[in-house]
Amino acid sequence: MKVFQIGAAGGVGRPLARLLTARGDEATGMHRAPAQAEVIRESGATPVTGDLIHDSVAELAAKLAGYDAVVFTAGAHGTGMELTTAIDGDGLVKAAAAAAEAGVRRFVLVSVFPDAGRDRETSEGFEHYMRVKKDADAHLVRTDLDWVIVRPGTLLDEPGTGLVSADLAIGYGSVPREDVAAFIDAVLHEPALSRVIVELTSGTTPVGEAAARLAGR
Repeated sequence: MKVFQIGAAGGVGRPLARLLTARGDEATGMHRAPAQAEVIRESGATPVTGDLIHDSVAELAAKLAGYDAVVFTAGAHGTGMELTTAIDGDGLVKAAAAAAEAGVRRFVLVSVFPDAGRDRETSEGFEHYMRVKKDADAHLVRTDLDWVIVRPGTLLDEPGTGLVSADLAIGYGSVPREDVAAFIDAVLHEPALSRVIVELTSGTTPVGEAAARLAGR
């Protein structure tokens, strides 16, 4: 399988590339900053220069041509509301259009758990982020792509356990980024798991088993 990653230098993108290449798949990671190229290369993916904000749909589609799937884990990561709109919102819209133009139907999006931040006072920027992410999800759902939206709980930098809770609706919790990557890897290899929104936290079910159950196996 040939997988094109948008957000490949991030905390989910790097372990995902390692998992994909370990099983013999081909991973390519798009980056804008030159320093990210080596980070992507070290994860096992092939770096390719691209700009989610400034590249046109046609330019992005040219990069995606020939791939089997797109994984979108890009985000503004608290750099301001304008960039949140441009990357998490408009960037997703552009990437989905590029995938359709390139004939890449499989599209996996990492979104956000709807209960995130509800146990504390939140900022205007955080609420903007939540609205943008929900609008991006809604946009992807309306496309004809073979999409899967993964909504992880609070992301942790600790090592993954390989055990998750994954379903259409679950209680809120946290999950290591490595386990999110492992779940995406499993989703990519479960073609029957399609056009569904999955909530994901740490749990007691092996990642592969969780994805297979959702796929109806």
